[in-house]
Amino acid sequence: MEFISQELQAYTERFTSPEPDLLTALNQETWSKVPLPRMLSGHLQGRILALFSKMMRPMRILEIGTYTGYSAICLAEGLAPGGELVTIDINAGLQEMAIRYFAQAGLGERVRMLVGDARTLIPDLEGPFDLVFIDADKENYCNYLDLVLPKMRPGGIILADNVLWSGHVLDPQITDTETQGLRDFVQKVALNDALEQVLLPVRDGIMAVIKR
Repeated sequence: MEFISQELQAYTERFTSPEPDLLTALNQETWSKVPLPRMLSGHLQGRILALFSKMMRPMRILEIGTYTGYSAICLAEGLAPGGELVTIDINAGLQEMAIRYFAQAGLGERVRMLVGDARTLIPDLEGPFDLVFIDADKENYCNYLDLVLPKMRPGGIILADNVLWSGHVLDPQITDTETQGLRDFVQKVALNDALEQVLLPVRDGIMAVIKR
């Protein structure tokens, strides 16, 4: 998932604002107890999410893919007073851990976690959203884009994770549904005249998209 040397990775983290203590604890617990811990955003990506949010001061954030709650806590750092973050995950087994850390972060009243299929839950959510983070099943990224765009205000931003997929998107021999879903997503974004985007080669690739 990382495309630079460990030395350069350490250098970037050295000159990035430090990981808050609570997130360090969540990071460590995720790696020690939860399957597929590489799904966690981690220090560098977490600070990027927090920085985007702090620059925007969003009233409403939507996250598709909670996992253990690390990225939601980062995104919530920039919430405007009275703002809300809605986060969706299909895995009910991780809900207790995420909610526990939301409470420790003082976000119990500001983060609402929904468990279920985001494709069925998003249509019932009230918009508009200022900031959306997509980090769920890759084969449905295009579906998520179609669902969230009508619920976003002009100037709203979508951040989509894993769009480089460890470089698999470049290999024409790799045709699994996740890899192809990511290829289709970036192509769909690029062809939409209502959007402006940049693909950031950070960690496993983050596509930042603004709705005109």
